[in-house]
Amino acid sequence: MTNRGENNLILLLNGAGVAVAYLLLGISLYLSTDVPLATKGYWGMGIVLLTLSLINVVKYRFDGRSAEDRINRIEEARNEKLLEDALKEAEAEV
Repeated sequence: MTNRGENNLILLLNGAGVAVAYLLLGISLYLSTDVPLATKGYWGMGIVLLTLSLINVVKYRFDGRSAEDRINRIEEARNEKLLEDALKEAEAEV
């Protein structure tokens, strides 16, 4: 399997896990007769907001890593160009 295929499999498994967790949470809130409806609503809103926060944290960490990788690639290309120029100058002097 390629790296991309493995990532897709991991994403699929994580998505399925989140869907199952939401389904089980919804069933438990629906079947719970001891908890008032207002409390169930607060629990539901809390879960949704925590999920949105998690998505944002993951996105910002991914964006930060992506920017860092981009900067590293630019620096490597610049260093390579400087080395090539230095080698050309050294060959020209000889």
